[in-house]
Amino acid sequence: MTFRFVSRKVLGSLATLLFVVCFNFFLFRVVESDPVSALFRGRNISQQQRQQLQHDFGLDKSKPEQFVRYLNQTAHLNFGFSFETRQPVTSEISARIGRTITLVGISTLLSTTIGIWLGIIAAWRRNTPTDYVVTSTTMAFYAMPDFWLGLLLLAAFAESFRWFPTGGIVNVGSGATGLSHLVDEAKHLFLPGLTLTLAYLGEYTLIMRSSLLDTMGEDYLTLARAKGLRDATVRRRHAVPNALLPIVTLAAVNFGFVLSGAIAVESIYSWPGLGLATYNAIRAPDLPMLQGLFLLFSAAVIVANLAVDLLYAYLDPRVRTA
Repeated sequence: MTFRFVSRKVLGSLATLLFVVCFNFFLFRVVESDPVSALFRGRNISQQQRQQLQHDFGLDKSKPEQFVRYLNQTAHLNFGFSFETRQPVTSEISARIGRTITLVGISTLLSTTIGIWLGIIAAWRRNTPTDYVVTSTTMAFYAMPDFWLGLLLLAAFAESFRWFPTGGIVNVGSGATGLSHLVDEAKHLFLPGLTLTLAYLGEYTLIMRSSLLDTMGEDYLTLARAKGLRDATVRRRHAVPNALLPIVTLAAVNFGFVLSGAIAVESIYSWPGLGLATYNAIRAPDLPMLQGLFLLFSAAVIVANLAVDLLYAYLDPRVRTA
């Protein structure tokens, strides 16, 4: 890759991030012009207390002054204090980010791996009962809203059969440590992880199937068969590696949504990650928390897209001259 190509992509990503930083400030102030009144709705607080809260949160200043303060804090990775918990937003995010990466990261890895495998099977046995069953089943899960699928699994495996916990990350008051604690976390992780895996399985299966079908019509595969290579060898060494390019792009882009892709699922299963924190911040509304989360989610997507552009240019040199 040339320096000009890389620098153009990096500068474009930085410009996008700068736009998001500015847009981030005004977005939530349009949604909620008086967050103090919304946050303390239904509570009897005096006008003096209201003014003190507005001063504490920096809402008594003009919009330009708030904007300058926001830019200065963001430049120092300081997103202020949560309106709801009165804790630094950075600390709140740091305490939850690992749980979300664990949940959505494992689910993304499983859906990618299983989806590629099923896509290969469906493509290589196209127009057979195996192809119809694999494609129909995975697309049925993909068509379901993830929150609805989560409710079905929750009702079936947690409420009816009671095989798994209904929510949380560990049993309250269990006091388990070591291996017992890991097993307890794994049981709580299973249902939300299964929900996300099934929800995105069809995406990888369909794209892998389509990509492999396009690749199977290439002349070099016909030549490989003419040389006497078995179908399994042709598939493993020639067809699949070339069909993986679209999957690499999809997986890298989806990885950018790892931090933000589980709001509904985390809310259903009460999984204490960034998704549940986003849901609670929207209900409050908690402007500093929403700003910090939105900026984090946007930055993750921007970085993932930059990585996709650079990786694809490395794998396919034709992209550099396009």
